[in-house]
Amino acid sequence: MVTKVTGYSRNGVSDWIFQRASAVILALYTVFIVGYLLLNDVDAASWQSLFSALPMQIFSLLAVLAFVAHAWIGMWTVVTDYIKPVGVRYSAIVAIALILFGYLVWGVAILFGN
Repeated sequence: MVTKVTGYSRNGVSDWIFQRASAVILALYTVFIVGYLLLNDVDAASWQSLFSALPMQIFSLLAVLAFVAHAWIGMWTVVTDYIKPVGVRYSAIVAIALILFGYLVWGVAILFGN
């Protein structure tokens, strides 16, 4: 069994479980949003009131965190499996980490910035 898949203290099994859990969160969020769009007459005011509610902000933040974690584990796995030159691999990992961090900051700013 592979240990320290992400190069830190976790192993491949915990990464696999964490990625599946994040996929469930993303699926629930998608089902909720699609259901809301199908069952409601959505306009700008209703959309704003939905996302101004604290439970929806927390659920959306959880979805953003799940997206970042899911993407990090998946991209890290692909990069380390298929990019063999060490410099290129580390450059790709750093680029992916910076992009995902940007997405996280952007998502928090959208959710909680007034």
